[in-house]
Amino acid sequence: MSVIVRVPTILRTYTGGARDVRVAVEGVGAQTVAGVLNALESGHPGILARVVDEEGRLRRFVNLYVDDEDVRGCGGLAAPVPPGSELVIVPAVAGG
Repeated sequence: MSVIVRVPTILRTYTGGARDVRVAVEGVGAQTVAGVLNALESGHPGILARVVDEEGRLRRFVNLYVDDEDVRGCGGLAAPVPPGSELVIVPAVAGG
């Protein structure tokens, strides 16, 4: 089974320009946000460091959604990502 990861324009240099990346979610721990991001990193090196900080926490100015649910409110990186779901990476926009 797999999950679709929707990649924002700013991170598409890591995915060869692909907007959507299909990621396999098989094995223990793979069906979590962290598992999906690790699988994404294995196929697209460098992208994980843009989403997760050095301590393994979600970066402050990055938002992740699993099927329209903000992961910060449902387990963070441990939030479940069922097969067939969509994980969307959204960089926060700030300014005045």
